[in-house]
Amino acid sequence: MDTKTIKISEDNYRWLMGVAGEIQQREGRSISIDKALSRLRRRPLSDLSGKWKGTDKEADEIKKKLSKGWAWKIGSF
Repeated sequence: MDTKTIKISEDNYRWLMGVAGEIQQREGRSISIDKALSRLRRRPLSDLSGKWKGTDKEADEIKKKLSKGWAWKIGSF
């Protein structure tokens, strides 16, 4: 496996360490930062359930815009 060096901000580093710590607690074993990043890439969408911090008005606006985008019909190309 090739390795690369990247620069990230201190805030992102602390966040990533926190994520790795959560995974370690959940699994009861040590986990590398690389493994933590791999897990983040594969996270199911359901992990985001309940995370919306917006208002009901914002949610309604998003739904309205999405419904316009989803209103296409087959054969209308």
